[in-house]
Amino acid sequence: MNNDIWQEKMVEEKVSYTLEINGKFIIIENVPARVCVETGERFFSPETVEQLQKMIWEERKPIRVIETPVFEFA
Repeated sequence: MNNDIWQEKMVEEKVSYTLEINGKFIIIENVPARVCVETGERFFSPETVEQLQKMIWEERKPIRVIETPVFEFA
């Protein structure tokens, strides 16, 4: 029997949530998430996901706009 039990360690952090819609990138900063220390995987509460969806579909005016370079992997 294997006694090695791996336990995830999660920490509460504020992260940036990014997505692409119709060729436009959207960044939402300071989103609360639980982050796995080992893997970096982020988990969002159902309430946070609901609020993110609302913000995206309402098409609010952003607090700022940034320019970002695009490269092609070839």
